[in-house]
Amino acid sequence: MIRFETMMDEWVSKQIAEEANPRRREILQKGLGHGTKEFLRTVWYPAVGNLKHLYPEWEVRDYGNRYRYLDLAYMPGGAKGCIEIHGYKSHARDIEAWRFKDLCMKQAYLTLDDWVFLPIAYLSITDEPEACKQLVLSFVGKFVSMPTHRSLSWAEAETMRYARGMLRPFTSGELASHLQRSDRQARRILDKLIGMNLLRVVNNQHRYRTYQLE
Repeated sequence: MIRFETMMDEWVSKQIAEEANPRRREILQKGLGHGTKEFLRTVWYPAVGNLKHLYPEWEVRDYGNRYRYLDLAYMPGGAKGCIEIHGYKSHARDIEAWRFKDLCMKQAYLTLDDWVFLPIAYLSITDEPEACKQLVLSFVGKFVSMPTHRSLSWAEAETMRYARGMLRPFTSGELASHLQRSDRQARRILDKLIGMNLLRVVNNQHRYRTYQLE
């Protein structure tokens, strides 16, 4: 955890040093929000393994020429992904009507400007980190092809791509249909990937066994 804290501090410091925009630089100097830090520590870093292409408090202008700031922008190769961390108190139970309308308008502007929007509830980070990791992997998969083990065959590599895109555990039958292979062939592929610690069994009941990324 100490290593992650050091890496995150260096990451933020680098962004501050490289930022020419005084508005964003000032926001970054005040420090990241608690929800953003917990998301990076508990979900993003364990799932992705790095903080590449992530930009906290990224500034955008909406169609009304207003400045808006994204909790996290994910922009590999010029792509546009936005991650927003929503706290329960500030975004649901006690939110004022004008603030709620503004949040909806912000999401609408981002969507119309071709941003891929991923809202994450803070309670999900604390209560369902594994589900959040699956969401993140699927989110990342929309922009980049994550590297696979060099020894994998086409079918094995495609199984890994399929697993990254799934938001839930999947069965060998579903994989067989996707690969257009027999269920026995699909199970053979899955067994190999489990042996390589790339996949894991989620439900171990023989007839209803399901699989997920390790």
